[in-house]
Amino acid sequence: MSRLKELRNHVYGMINKLDDVDERTAAITHLNGVALASVILAKKRGLNAELASMAAMLHDLHAYTTGSYDDHAHQGAKLAGSILKELNLTSDEENDIICSAIYHHDDKLVVDSPMDELLKDADVISHTMHDPSKAIKEKEQARFDSICAELGLKG
Repeated sequence: MSRLKELRNHVYGMINKLDDVDERTAAITHLNGVALASVILAKKRGLNAELASMAAMLHDLHAYTTGSYDDHAHQGAKLAGSILKELNLTSDEENDIICSAIYHHDDKLVVDSPMDELLKDADVISHTMHDPSKAIKEKEQARFDSICAELGLKG
């Protein structure tokens, strides 16, 4: 089994413990949407698609499992680190890359490392393109416009 598939199975196991079926569906939809967008962006930007997808699968797991978005990026990085160590799928360097991306993914107005930026952008793609009828959040508008330009899309 690939390490990404093993991580997904672990994440799905955690999500499937949620009582609310709508929350489970929303969590799996969002995490998989961000993972798909992250692979596309990684291939476009010459970054590690597997690590990008792993970060995406873990990025909001803390919020989903606790029901709280309070400091969810920072708390999510801690949870991701413990899961990665428990599963022993990645090196310490890979753990640092994944956890940094998760730690910074909510800082949409700040520019960080390339992998951090990739996860932010993949998250914005999911937020804005999952339901195009919804208004784009002000803090995500500039990033959305930049992503559309990068991918040759009409915003």
